[in-house]
Amino acid sequence: MKSSAYLEALIKKFSKLPGIGPKSASRIAFHILGMTREEVEGMARSMLELKANIFACRLCGGIADGEICPICQDPARDRALLCVVEDAKDVITIEGTGEFRGLYHVINGLISPLDGVGPDDLNIGPLVEKCRGASVREVILALNPSVEGDATSLYIARLVNPLGVTVTRIAHGLPVGADLEFADTATIIKSIEGRVKI
Repeated sequence: MKSSAYLEALIKKFSKLPGIGPKSASRIAFHILGMTREEVEGMARSMLELKANIFACRLCGGIADGEICPICQDPARDRALLCVVEDAKDVITIEGTGEFRGLYHVINGLISPLDGVGPDDLNIGPLVEKCRGASVREVILALNPSVEGDATSLYIARLVNPLGVTVTRIAHGLPVGADLEFADTATIIKSIEGRVKI
């Protein structure tokens, strides 16, 4: 028995979010129902502002409020150390450890022939160009430990190794098939510390 068409519509919208099932979506919808109008309007405004004002950093592809993200602007970052990640949320995950002090490069996906995603569909060309410069000495591949992640890592290593840049991969302290965003801080720290050359 349906209680309200408006409530059901909101529950359906929340159910489309990653990791949110029907029960969680229902709890969120009822929580919003209990909020004040001002709180709901503030939340909606924040979502609209996010969509209107967030950009991809021109240098790394991470999340930025302008052309260049705060990480790329930070003069204290080690510009010789470049961490390659699948997408922008992985930057936030690694930054959450407080351990990595280099720069990032977001490739926006993984090579997956079954899904029609090849190397040309990813942000790999600019990565190679960065490595041609004299400033990058090591590229750390922090891609998810999956078949696609392995294939992408090997592809990048074949392009970057001949340029005289050391290519390492984070240690597989992460379970095979797991996503980087769900790993705990200690696991990510150990994975970065135990990276291996490929």
